[in-house]
Amino acid sequence: MTIEQGARIIVEEWLRAKRNEVYHYITDETKLKEADAFIRAAENAGAVTKMTVLKSSEVQKGNTVEEMRQIMSYADVIIGATNYSFITTDAVQYALHHGARFLSLPLSTNDGSSLLQNDFLSMSPSRAAMMSRPVMHKLNSSETIHVTTRLGTDITFSKKGRRAGYYNGRVGKPGQCSSASFEVYVPVIESGTEGRVVLDGSFGYIGLVHKPLVLEFAGGYLKKIGDTEDGRKLKEYLAGFHDREMYCAAEFGIGMNECSRCRGVAYIEDESAYGTFHIGFGRNLALGGKHDASGHFDIVTHEPTIIAGTETVMRDGVRVPGRLEKYFGRPAVR
Repeated sequence: MTIEQGARIIVEEWLRAKRNEVYHYITDETKLKEADAFIRAAENAGAVTKMTVLKSSEVQKGNTVEEMRQIMSYADVIIGATNYSFITTDAVQYALHHGARFLSLPLSTNDGSSLLQNDFLSMSPSRAAMMSRPVMHKLNSSETIHVTTRLGTDITFSKKGRRAGYYNGRVGKPGQCSSASFEVYVPVIESGTEGRVVLDGSFGYIGLVHKPLVLEFAGGYLKKIGDTEDGRKLKEYLAGFHDREMYCAAEFGIGMNECSRCRGVAYIEDESAYGTFHIGFGRNLALGGKHDASGHFDIVTHEPTIIAGTETVMRDGVRVPGRLEKYFGRPAVR
């Protein structure tokens, strides 16, 4: 699809733009062609637009965004369309508490293409919601999540007192937050992740994993990274934050976009791919957690078997229907 078509999908199908709503589009100097397409689509739908252009080097650490918290809260809808995501910042939480709606639309790609040209944007938000609700129900009925894979992943997360939610691109109500990553997410207990992941998908902004990489977790933190070429890239990337809290496993997520593939081109597509799960490191404030850090970063792994308490959520990457499935919709077909 074209950039203009992608922008129209977001404005018309995700945001369901209304006349005279104020849209604050926040981007950076690397994504101005996407900004132009979005602004035209929003204004054609009758919205009033405001655009802020930040320096891309400042977005991931969140300091510049935090200084904008009051300005952001004056908009009806805020679109975070920078190269890096800032959905997990405290500034977003502040704006949501003051009635703004927020869509996280991180535009980072690893091949220079535009995210708005990717076909995964065509996934139906209604379909994603129908798939996500029974999964969210199972997760919210449990205190633990246990994940295994045939490659050797065996990891347990604690979610005691934490609630699962889902993103499907739509932000219809004041105070609502969503993401271009169609997923079910849980802001897991920051000290409660134990076990190992054999990573075979991607690691966020870095791209695809070339060979399965073993990661060891204890007390909620990433403690050991396998000594491979990919492992060394991950070590270097995380060390660049100069922040121990970036090693904290603060989010558990399950991809719910049947049009996405984990290709290593765009992390937002990778983590939303149906048949995968991801772990988010660092900040989780806007997800409902309590952990602050210098940034947020995700790793994506294929074909998980996920058990929430005693309920099987997925088996080898395929969603398992539950008792309430008839109220929420049938499982997806891969």
